[in-house]
Amino acid sequence: MNWRALMLVVCLVLAGCAGAQFDRTTTHTATDRPTMQGTRTATETGTVADRSNPWGGPVTVAINTSDGTRGYTDDVRRALDYWERHSAKYAGYSIQYELVPDAENPDLVINFVDSVESCPRVDHAVGCAPYITEAAQISRPMQIDVDDSFSNESTILILKHELGHTLGLNHSSAPQSIMAAEAALASRPLPDASERDLPWADASFTVYLGQTDDRPAVKEQVRHALDYYADGADGTVPSNVSFTFTDDRSAADVLIRFPDTLPCNPGSSGSCGGVRGTDPDHDNALEQYDRLTISISGVDTDAVGWYVGYWLGYGFGLEESELAPPFQHASARDRRSDWWK
Repeated sequence: MNWRALMLVVCLVLAGCAGAQFDRTTTHTATDRPTMQGTRTATETGTVADRSNPWGGPVTVAINTSDGTRGYTDDVRRALDYWERHSAKYAGYSIQYELVPDAENPDLVINFVDSVESCPRVDHAVGCAPYITEAAQISRPMQIDVDDSFSNESTILILKHELGHTLGLNHSSAPQSIMAAEAALASRPLPDASERDLPWADASFTVYLGQTDDRPAVKEQVRHALDYYADGADGTVPSNVSFTFTDDRSAADVLIRFPDTLPCNPGSSGSCGGVRGTDPDHDNALEQYDRLTISISGVDTDAVGWYVGYWLGYGFGLEESELAPPFQHASARDRRSDWWK
């Protein structure tokens, strides 16, 4: 049996996750028959020539969930309704489904699982279904696995995609809005980074210090800021935070730069800060950070630590009013003081 896997590739960009990818096929169970792909005759309108229904009649569909707190009946119904309306055009035959979530003898079971593992040798699969083109390939009940961590709309897309494989459609088949190898997927609503105690994957941070004059004194200032946060920053960050300097700029969690011109306010002195991360639920707010970039320009060396400390608070998702006391209403003199003591 040839199986189809729905793949998710997480892209770490400033605006969040750029999309998902449906990719790679794998053989779930070896058979003597060759893989049946591209055997139908396509017309100029994207439809396929008529062929017989390998299911032989109405398909009874059951639902199996690993998480009993979420209902999937409506999502499955919408996906089934779509193919009942469009299978004749795209698969070459009409299909009729009977959705009986707890059916004892179903033809097809849709499993909503924590992790899709039914397509071997495929990493990060979000769905897996048998690729069916003839009746001899069907051994009831057939199984579809779907990752249960996505939003309703993305779940419906995954369902349509996987059901399409059970109708004999591959990744080059129409409609490409469903069967294409790439698509955007959104997770279920997740807490934003600003709502998390630690908006990072872990509490161990690597820090890259960019080129600057008087580097030893600057590094000492930066270390004061890092040590302050490693000690809890007056209770504003988790107690297990730690920092290590690295020479690998590309791998650093925290990048501290000293440009001639500030990217946020050219021609002025001061600092800028920005975070990069992922937005898996597509709500236009990052759920997790993977890099904090701090830019400092035109400030006294003995104030560098304060500016780094201020932006570290931002990197921990703190609002202005939530920052540790040294970073609230600080004067120019305060910024050059031993504020960390």
